[in-house]
Amino acid sequence: MINITNDSGNICITDDVFTVLAGDAATSCFGVKGMAGRSKEGGALQLLRRESMSKGVVVHYNDVDDSISLELHIGVDQGVNMAAVSRSIMNEVRYKLQKSTGVPVKAVDVYIDTIIG
Repeated sequence: MINITNDSGNICITDDVFTVLAGDAATSCFGVKGMAGRSKEGGALQLLRRESMSKGVVVHYNDVDDSISLELHIGVDQGVNMAAVSRSIMNEVRYKLQKSTGVPVKAVDVYIDTIIG
């Protein structure tokens, strides 16, 4: 959880806010089929439904500079340029999170876990 203090009081932003915003930003990028996740038993990889796509996002807090770092696990369309899609996701997620929350995003790591053909 990130705590932001200003003249008017405190604002607390939880993991859920960051995961929903990041998942939404990532899935809006061209070539992204969806967020990917594994079942709790460590089973097969699966694309996550819209309401559970936050399971494909991991948030890390950086106490030193009050920023966050994100891990996104995604599935992409077959035949897309994976480097270009990853760059697009990194830029879009960083922009939308910083604009929406005001919290600096230190890193966005994209893991392409599956290719859907």
